[in-house]
Amino acid sequence: MKYDFTSVIDRRGMDAIAVDGLGSMSGFAPDAPKEGFDAIPMWVADMNFPTVPTIPEAIIERAKHPMYGYFRTSDAYYDAIIRWQEEQNGVRGLTKECIGYENGVLGGVISALTAFAAPGDGVLLHSPTYIGFTKSIENNGYKIVHSPLVRDENGVWRMDYEDMDRKLKAEKIHAAVFCSPHNPCGRVWERKELERAMEIYRANDCLVISDEIWSDIILSGNRHIPTQTVSEDAKNRTVALYAPSKTFNLAGLVGSYHIIYNGCLRDRIRAKGSKSHYNDMNVLSMHALIGAYRPEGQEWVKELRQVITENVDYACDYIRGHFAGVEVSKPEGTYMLFADCERWCGAHGKTIDQVLKAGWDVGVAWQDGRMFHGKCCIRLNLALPTARVREAFERMDRYVFNT
Repeated sequence: MKYDFTSVIDRRGMDAIAVDGLGSMSGFAPDAPKEGFDAIPMWVADMNFPTVPTIPEAIIERAKHPMYGYFRTSDAYYDAIIRWQEEQNGVRGLTKECIGYENGVLGGVISALTAFAAPGDGVLLHSPTYIGFTKSIENNGYKIVHSPLVRDENGVWRMDYEDMDRKLKAEKIHAAVFCSPHNPCGRVWERKELERAMEIYRANDCLVISDEIWSDIILSGNRHIPTQTVSEDAKNRTVALYAPSKTFNLAGLVGSYHIIYNGCLRDRIRAKGSKSHYNDMNVLSMHALIGAYRPEGQEWVKELRQVITENVDYACDYIRGHFAGVEVSKPEGTYMLFADCERWCGAHGKTIDQVLKAGWDVGVAWQDGRMFHGKCCIRLNLALPTARVREAFERMDRYVFNT
């Protein structure tokens, strides 16, 4: 490979909560490992790979100029997004006017909700549910109504369309947060699935806020279809949220963007997002996106997808071959794995807390899946060098599931 996905880089002391947060964020971060074990960070959703070199190059080049005052968003920023969306997702006809800035995807969710819904209103989400949705939506006074995803006979997570329609009607819900690809389950929705979901949202006059931050991390054999592209109605009722942060490991820089084709939606959401005067772009974040969305970034992402696909294949095969009673649906996108330990715990008389702690003690810094409405689940980040993924699973085998 051209780019480095094998080096094990020490992140200690470099402001990374993935390692420096262990044992210091009670109720959220894993415990620090016992003496004799180093930490393998598999919880917070950032990557343990160095990003594509064109990003630090772009940041450093801009930082050489010693003035960092007020600035305007450059045409190069918009052009980079338009080109990226066309080449990665096949989007045609996207214009600068349809693109708007948000500090983060979650902030964009709240800008959209507060522009169109009142505190106390219901919002439909699928479960398992990303914890960031739960916290931000509830903190702003909305009532989350879950429509659980269900696993079919092949273990694939599916939407329950009848349940969605029933709850939208019963609760008089007119706003939904949709996750595509889905976090934490890793589903990359097929066109027919998106079409069916969007028809239900249309029939219930529902605003759709589509979080597509994971859309670049698609595993081999799958393809992301932007929600806005499945119909003219979907294009006009959907607020789509994107960012380079998951793709290129830029969460610490802050910066995402929305795509909104409907002028009324766009005007109201931009107005809401601008009220605080804090939802403004960082000049270095702007240059980071431009550096990311270059041809080198496309090449880097292709290699990243290959590495993540190999790690996911290895992890799922290892679980099925060594951890009897642990169930996992192979992700089609993202670098997260959502493992169900209910059968294993029942067979061994263990609780999920005991399983989590056993892993943390030996440096497997995985995450409690109950935060995501998985009652006996564990969430694992597989965006690590393959050697570290293998080491983590060998520790799980020796110290957790087959002691």
